[in-house]
Amino acid sequence: MYTQQIAAKEFLHHCMYEKNLSSKTIKSYQIDLKQFYQFLLNKNYSNEVARITKIEIRDYLESLSKLKPKSIKRKIATLKAMMNYLEYEDKIDFNPIRKMKIRIKEPKTLPRFLSIEEIIRIFKSAYKEIALLNKDSYSYQIMLRNIAVIELLFATGARVSEIANLKNDDIDIITGTVTINGKGNKERIIQICSEETLKLLFLYKNILNKNIIQSCNFFLINRINKGLSDQSIRNIVKIISKRANIQKHVTPHIFRHTFATLLLEKGVDIKYIQSFLGHSSITTTQIYTHVNREKQRQILSSKHPRKDFSEIHI
Repeated sequence: MYTQQIAAKEFLHHCMYEKNLSSKTIKSYQIDLKQFYQFLLNKNYSNEVARITKIEIRDYLESLSKLKPKSIKRKIATLKAMMNYLEYEDKIDFNPIRKMKIRIKEPKTLPRFLSIEEIIRIFKSAYKEIALLNKDSYSYQIMLRNIAVIELLFATGARVSEIANLKNDDIDIITGTVTINGKGNKERIIQICSEETLKLLFLYKNILNKNIIQSCNFFLINRINKGLSDQSIRNIVKIISKRANIQKHVTPHIFRHTFATLLLEKGVDIKYIQSFLGHSSITTTQIYTHVNREKQRQILSSKHPRKDFSEIHI
């Protein structure tokens, strides 16, 4: 009997060794498929893949209804990807999800971002703090690394996982380039043009070079010379922002939103921003145009010269 467990195992093997998907994506697939298997057991449905129909999938959708729309879409996308693979490999005769019209609307929420004044406060606070530390101290090294984190986040607009996975060789101080391995193992190169940022990264590289080598060449390292985790970077951003008295809940992803939003406000074409962010579709990037329209509204409502003769009206 060709069970769901066997199908999931084969599908995950295909994703790992044929599609070469990231470990993060594989882990998500594993969680989603395990949850689907548990659903079948709880409902006393057959575990045989060939006997899974639209009825079971509709019931599964109903069981997910309490989750956020984004989570539901991901879980259904995982199931759909596996079913497509099984149909293509002739493991099943019919893919029950292929002809189902599943539409899950996500509420449109504008990305949160920092103003240029808030970003400046964060950087000023961090650089002021390191200036007070003994350059031979361990505290100085830690603060140097923490500043490297926020400099890289703001310079590249990269995702937190992309920053965490940066290797020493990915950052070329001479050419000022950072090579980022993005979603789907798609590589992109971001040019750092700020001399101040490059100077900081050069100093960090020089002082912690031996530790970086011991860490399997990860660029950003912790106290035991291992690569920084995503969560460690989130904590660093949170701590630095709090010390700068930023009232917002600041995350690495807010740095990414800020990078995109401020560039758009400077008049940078959205196609370039799409490339910088590593978005495969321009549709994903276009959310920032809504943010820009809000900024336009604020500017025009307060600065438009028509306000200078508002007394003239019907």
